[in-house]
Amino acid sequence: MKKLLIAALALSCSAAFAADPAPAKNTQQSKMTTCNKEAEGKKGDERKAFMKECLSNKPAAPATQQDKMKTCNADAAGKKGDERKAFMKECLSSKKAA
Repeated sequence: MKKLLIAALALSCSAAFAADPAPAKNTQQSKMTTCNKEAEGKKGDERKAFMKECLSNKPAAPATQQDKMKTCNADAAGKKGDERKAFMKECLSSKKAA
């Protein structure tokens, strides 16, 4: 009985720890997205230095509706009419706040 209890406890702990890395990845991804948007127009060593500082210092904030709108608008550049409307609907509904 003790062995069964210990095994069950070990499995539940390992499952809890295994679920942890995913949010960290999303945080890093959103940080990278934000820094890339802010680095537009910078090139070479200037961009490299900016990205290094941005990624190491800036805590990633959860995406707000306004942030999603900015990102989707930037991605929708060149689309018009129904195509843009469909793209914006999909973009805004698929990108959940972190």
